[in-house]
Amino acid sequence: MDILYVDTLTYAQGNMYIVASDEGLVYIGTPNAPFEEVEVWAKKPFKGYRFEENKEKLQQYVKQLKAYFNKELTKFDVPIHVKGTPFQLAVWEALKGLPYGTTTTYSDIAHRIGNPKAVRAVGSAIGANPILAIIPCHRVIGKDGKLTGFRSGLAMKEFLLELERA
Repeated sequence: MDILYVDTLTYAQGNMYIVASDEGLVYIGTPNAPFEEVEVWAKKPFKGYRFEENKEKLQQYVKQLKAYFNKELTKFDVPIHVKGTPFQLAVWEALKGLPYGTTTTYSDIAHRIGNPKAVRAVGSAIGANPILAIIPCHRVIGKDGKLTGFRSGLAMKEFLLELERA
């Protein structure tokens, strides 16, 4: 049986679970959410895996996330191991190309992946992003400049955008 390694990251907004496989980071949880959130999420992409608490396996991820939250890091270089549909993977790959401190729109992402009519589908794929900050879905805002949905809540989206602006 394959293993998903788990640790808790503590930062200014509280605690969040981070999860990795042997291949890379797979999930960053919603701040202050119970572990049940991780269990529910993992059932589909990582069915059959078991969880193991392991600070050592997650050390590189915790180190880079803490540096990011302390404004000491603007680009991540840790391995990630995300599972999704080909469309989701294309959207997440486009998100990884968004520069630190910038924002874009859902329609821009749809254009970047060569599917300009798929704005709603892009929104759904962004909402399914399992790795906040590292796959920077917080940098996508509404066409009118307003903050729109975010898996970890609008307060977290605002926090991340403000962190990068400063």
